[in-house]
Order: sequence, then C-alpha cells, then structure tokens
Amino acid sequence: MPFVRSLLLGAAACALAAGATAAAPKAKPAMTHAHQPDATAGAIFAEPSPLFLQAPQFDKIKEADFKPALETGMARQKVEIGKIADDPAAPTFDNTLAAMERSGRMLERVNLVFDALTSANTSDGLQKIETEMSPKLSAHRDWIYLNPKLFARVQSLYERRDSLGLNPEQQQLLKITYQDFVQAGAKLAPADQTRLKALNAQVATLETAFRQKLLAADKAGALVVDDKAKLAGLSAEQITAAASAAEARGLKGKWVLVLQNTTQQPLLQDLADRSVREQLFQKAWTRAEQGDANDTRETILTLAKLRAEKAKLLGYPNYAAYVLEDQMAQTPAATESFLRQLSPAARARSVAEAAENQKMVEAGGESFQLKPWDWDRYSERVRKARYDLDEAEVKPYFQLDRVLKDGVFFAAGQLYGLTFKERTDLPVYQPDVRVFEVHEQDGSLLGMIYFDFFKRDNKSGGAWMSNFVNQSKLIGTKPVVYNVENFTKPAAGQPALISFDDVTTLFHEFGHALHGLFADQTYPSISGTNTARDFVEFPSQINENWALDPKVLKNYAVHYKTGQPIPQALVDKIKAASKFNQGYTMGELIAAAELDMQWHQQTAGATPTDVDAFETQALKTAGVDFLDVPPRYRTSYFRHIWSNGYSAGYYAYLWTQMLADDSYQWFVDHGGMTRANGQRFRDLILSRGHTLDYGPMFRAFYGKDPDIAPMLEHRGLAAGHEK
Repeated sequence: MPFVRSLLLGAAACALAAGATAAAPKAKPAMTHAHQPDATAGAIFAEPSPLFLQAPQFDKIKEADFKPALETGMARQKVEIGKIADDPAAPTFDNTLAAMERSGRMLERVNLVFDALTSANTSDGLQKIETEMSPKLSAHRDWIYLNPKLFARVQSLYERRDSLGLNPEQQQLLKITYQDFVQAGAKLAPADQTRLKALNAQVATLETAFRQKLLAADKAGALVVDDKAKLAGLSAEQITAAASAAEARGLKGKWVLVLQNTTQQPLLQDLADRSVREQLFQKAWTRAEQGDANDTRETILTLAKLRAEKAKLLGYPNYAAYVLEDQMAQTPAATESFLRQLSPAARARSVAEAAENQKMVEAGGESFQLKPWDWDRYSERVRKARYDLDEAEVKPYFQLDRVLKDGVFFAAGQLYGLTFKERTDLPVYQPDVRVFEVHEQDGSLLGMIYFDFFKRDNKSGGAWMSNFVNQSKLIGTKPVVYNVENFTKPAAGQPALISFDDVTTLFHEFGHALHGLFADQTYPSISGTNTARDFVEFPSQINENWALDPKVLKNYAVHYKTGQPIPQALVDKIKAASKFNQGYTMGELIAAAELDMQWHQQTAGATPTDVDAFETQALKTAGVDFLDVPPRYRTSYFRHIWSNGYSAGYYAYLWTQMLADDSYQWFVDHGGMTRANGQRFRDLILSRGHTLDYGPMFRAFYGKDPDIAPMLEHRGLAAGHEK
C-alpha cells in the first residue's frame, strides 16, 4: 500500500524543416550533487512543493537533503501511525484506514524523488545514501505492518466489513490492507516477527547492493575498440556515438560500445567483424561475473536464500507462492502452465529460424556455425531478403520529437481526447528532460508528464514509468508521472532518429503513463498503477499497437529530410515483418521468465550454491534451453528480479501480452481506434486502479476470461502460420 509501499527503494507536434533537430527546452538548473551541510537540510520536502501540481523543486533540491528528509519523514509517520494505533475510540474506516492513507506524506514526497534519481541520474553520494537508508526504510515498513495495535484495528474492521456500509472502493481498500498486513507477517509470533524484520533488512540491503553493482558492471563492461576498421558495418552516426562515449571516459582516439541492459546488444546486428561481435556479446554475458567488486553472484545466492527463508517463515512453500498470492495468476502452477503453453511453439519456431540464419551464413560464402552473437546480424539478412526491409531505410522516418508529438500524443488524442502543452519553465533533474501538461478534451487539467529519453552512464538500463506525485482525491493531488528510456543520444546537431523498436518502447511506456494519468481514486493505495505485476504491464502493452495504426503512423512517420510521408510499400514491409523472428523474441522472454520462476521456487535449506550451474540446469529443467536463444536477462544481470520488484513476476510481461492481445482484438472487432472505444477502455481499465479484483475488471472489458489464442496469432506462433 502506498502509505508504506513506496518506502522500498527501487521497487519501472511540429514538423521540422529538412535537416533540422528538435531544440532542447530551456530548463532551470538541475539539482546539484554537491554535499553542502545545512541546518535546514531536508526541509524542502517538509511541505508540498509550491510549484505547479507540486512538481519537484529540482533547482533547489540537494543531495544533502535526502537523508535528513527521509529520516524526518519516517519520524513524522511514526507519530501519525502511533496516534492511529493508540486511538481510544473504537476503530472506524475514517479513523483507521483513511487516517493511514493520509499518513506519510512527507516520506512519500522525498522517496518518490529519491527513487527517480537513484534510477535515472544517480551519483556516488546518492548511492551511499541509498545503501544506508534501504534497511532503515525496510525497518520502518516493518514497524508499521507489525504493529499489533494497528493490526488489531484493521482486523476488527475487516471482520465487520459487511456491516460497515462501505462503498466499493472502501471495501476494496479494507480487503487489500488486511491482506497486506497478513502477508507482511502481522499474525506471526513475536519471535518470528523479530526474525522477519532481520530478513527484510538484509534483503533490502542486498537488493540495493545488487542494483549498484550492476550499474557499475554495465559501465565497466563496455567494449573499448582501438581500431576504427573493427567497427565496419556501423553507420556514421553509430561510430560518432561510440567516439563520444569514449571521449566522455577520457579515452582519446578510441571507441566505446556501451552495454544495453539485455543479453543481446543492438550493435550486433551491424558489426561485420565476427570477432568484435563475439567480444561484445561476451562482455554483455559476463558483465557481472568478473570476480571483482561488481560481481553480483554472491549477492544473488544470499538473496535467493533469504527470500526462501522468508517465504517459509510466512507459511509458504517457496517465495514464488508468497509473491503470486495477490497477483492475477495467483499460483506458481498457473504461471508455469501458462508459460508451458507458449514454450513448444516458440521453441519450434526458433529452431526453424536458426536453420534459416545458418543458410544465410553459408549463402554469403562463410562456413562457421551460427552462435548467439551472430543471430541478429544474419536474421536481419533473412528479414531483408524475405521482406526487402532495411532498418536503415526505416529510421529516417522516425524522428524522436515527431514520434512523440505526432505519434504518441496524437494517438492519445484520438482515443482519449487528450492534448499536451510543453513547459520549459519548470526545473528538471537533467538538461535533456522535457515536461508537458496534459489536458482533457474539454480543456481541463489532467496532470503532467516528464520524459527522460537518452542513455547515460549514471542511468540504469531499460525503460520505465513512475510518479513524482501520486493521484488521490483524499489528499487532493493530481498525477505527475514520468517516462524514462535509454535511447542513443545523437551527436550535437544531428537529428534524434530511432528504430521502430524504440518507437514501440515509447508507445509502451506512455501506456503506463496513461494508466497513471487516468487514475481517479480517492485512496492512494489503490490509485493508478498500484496494481499487480501481471496486470500493470497490460495498459502499456496494448498501447504498443497504436504505433502501426494507419491513422497514427501516417501522422508521425515522415522523412526528417524530405518531409515526405513513409511510403505505403515500406509500411507493408514493416507489418509483414512484424511477426518475423518471433521464435527468438518469445523464446528469450520465456527463458528469462522460467529462470525467474525456477530461482524463486527453491525451498528454504535447499537453495543453490552455484549461480551458473543452477542457471544451466534451470533452463534445461524448464525445457527452455533453446538452440542459440539465450535468456533475455541472465541471472547475474537480471535487475528486474533481484532489485526491481519483479521477483517471481517477470512472467508478467508475457501474461499481459495475452491480456493486451485479447483487448486489442476487441478493439479490432469493434471498429478499432475510435474515441468511443478509447473511452470504454479508460472507464473500465485505465481509470480503475485496483478498485476491483483483476479477473472481474478484465472480464468487464473483454467479456470473458483471458484467451491465449489471440496472443499466439498476433505473435505469429499459431499453428499454420507461415513464417
């Protein structure tokens, strides 16, 4: 519940003239990382920000503010919770549940900003504070959930829930709050609660350590190239970016190929030198296994052990069972059953794809056996041969600013009637960050969104959405959300051209943003994106579909030099190729999801002692040791499950693909992208938060339980699909 849930750190318009680039907005100075001891340190978070919609005062916030603000925020909430627990009046919804929802405002303000910066714009100082405060915040959460007087009040209300005259949202909040207390150990004996507190503190510390080690490993793992000839196959823009990355690290006359967060690296598609491809792949594969300070394996083994112990203490057979109890899937068996429905089709397709790639190797007069570092390069050749589609031909039609304003924003206008106004007067935490007001069709204010597009060395990999300000009618706040991506920043004076995969990412993260912006709840704990992992990715995945909608694509896909719209022949090629390589794409996701589930179904006392050996056996046991298809994330750099709240939850990306494909099929069957259909989806899904259980909420929109058939069809894995 947000009054304590957010305490766990780390828990994701105008056409330009030919050759022009989008001008960066004039931002007020970003926050400084300098430590400046001050008697008023932290006071900036004591009250809501005076800025528009309580936007963070990044021009005034200092690193030195965070520790005292977090400590003061916890102290304040302890007083607030103590008054609720010790209230001599009989428990009522208002003096207990609503009062709990009102508590912790300062702590939430500071933590939302701190979490954003430690993920997207961290520093040595912020990491030091994060390390120190993580176990303290975990202990604070335990102090609330394991408070016997507070739980007695909640339990009393829960036992009388049918006679309290509560409205549906209040009933849901009471049910979820009670379940959260029980899951947090409120019913354990005092000795077991003491042990649980110790476990939680250790886990919080280790999750922070993992996150920091991985960030350092990503940076240190970059491939340094000292001969430009070895970069053959890369575009001039890619080579310039590599030179800029080297210069930023003080490596004159060299080129640095930085690592993305995934196993496969985008540049493997273009690099002609096979030895360089192998070096780059191996750098990614072993980034966190170098036996140095950034090696994550011992941290992982301890985390797995502690999580299994925690599950046993709470009465669950394993950590996956503990995590999944309040998810849409509910049990590890249901999750495994779902994944096993996908595995055979993905495996069969990947074997066929590997054979085609091997033929392409031999067709070029080469004789080596295909390896993972060859896959992207030769599958791209297969794609070009089959569909006559060259990514270099496509990217000039995807200029970032145009995709955002005339694509993402345009689709939101068509479906939901939204309009956007850029703000350049609000402070941001990094000069590239952009800010937009969001307005309803009638002109009324809905909320605000920040965008942070480009990769930096002090930024975690991947893409995500979260809030700077949470929506709540009780508190009187509108949503202020942000999207973070890791696109390659163009050289100065060059246009920001992105791939179609990046376009999809932009639409995906904005789907999360819509979920947050459309929040319409009274109580913050069940507002917006405060939903299960295997539901929260649903709005984002369905939003990806609008990237190729004819009306939307025509509006944003314009050549950045000529101003000409993307040719229909090229659009047809993109659509025809959309189901290409799905054996690999689905296979790497399934392998990662199974790896996650295998790690978290280990029982206390029987957890692994060797990360690599367990990983190999786990993939084999699950039947997902696909030919030449490594998992999207290897155990040692699987940030989602070791430090980002997706433990026993990575399957959610696949589960929500099913929900999204079902729902997109509903749109297709009912007229597609219409204002009426968008409003229905907003009313029944996007604006509901967790005011309903997930099954009933989904059925209210789709008309029946989730169906895997549209997913297999949409992803090109249904029986009878050609390629």
